[in-house]
Amino acid sequence: MNILSSPTPRPRVALIAGPTASGKSALAIELAEQIGGTVVNADASQVYRDLRVLSARPSPEDETRVPHRLFGYVNGAEACSAARWAGDATAAIDAVHASGGVPVLVGGTGLYLRTLLDGIAPVPEIDPEVRAGVRALPVTEAHEALEREDPSAAARLAPADTTRVARALEVVRSTGKALSYWQQQRTGGIGDRVALSAAVLLPDRAALFARCDRRLEAMFGDGAVEEVAALLRRADVSPDAPVRRAIGVPEIAAMLADAISREEAIVRAQLATRQYAKRQYTWFRNQPPPRWKRQNQPDLQFYFV
Repeated sequence: MNILSSPTPRPRVALIAGPTASGKSALAIELAEQIGGTVVNADASQVYRDLRVLSARPSPEDETRVPHRLFGYVNGAEACSAARWAGDATAAIDAVHASGGVPVLVGGTGLYLRTLLDGIAPVPEIDPEVRAGVRALPVTEAHEALEREDPSAAARLAPADTTRVARALEVVRSTGKALSYWQQQRTGGIGDRVALSAAVLLPDRAALFARCDRRLEAMFGDGAVEEVAALLRRADVSPDAPVRRAIGVPEIAAMLADAISREEAIVRAQLATRQYAKRQYTWFRNQPPPRWKRQNQPDLQFYFV
């Protein structure tokens, strides 16, 4: 791989990003085999040890082919924020460099990658009462309030983007400053001290969504139902825990409670997966810098030579 072996004053990091079911994991393992690399997870669902099947983590067989880091290392009772993951990823990347290897980041969580590369915005703790009040607002009212209090954020965010609208509104109400102000104060980040070679997989959308549907349906027969049943039996995992909100978990939980049929659970989980893939596709098409190579096929020669 010429681009990863050419001289550079900064340590090399490879990145393979893109939407779910785009072929990232297979390409990352292939690259790591060729360059003596270590695959480092950058997917928010794959950090949880409770969801190997539903999160499409690499199989035990794949994990024996090359070293893997940060897969299934977080207890489902815990939350794994972008800041926590970025700290863990930085330590993992530094350890791989210290051993003489090349880290191969792989994942589809844009917030994780942005935090790792660009650093963390030092937003003060949000007043719990402010947060509760914002989260209680109807969607339309929340966006209208944001238009008054942080017009630039409202112009960027659609009313349906409820999570980001609420975040922007709670920040400006709690701190008196717009979220964009805090984002300009970012600290940390490894982007300036590594030589990043980035690949973005953007397959044909119709093919991607079809693959999402096939893979999700197969998961129901490959242990996903049993995973969720075990998760639901755990008294230490709060119903509000992030792992309980992972795609497939609410749908299977409803099926296990006899609220919906198996067929309906599959259809709903497939829809949620396609919607998530669509959001990821849009993010990776528009947000990363132009130097991140984009292609619709997982081709190492295109990306890394």
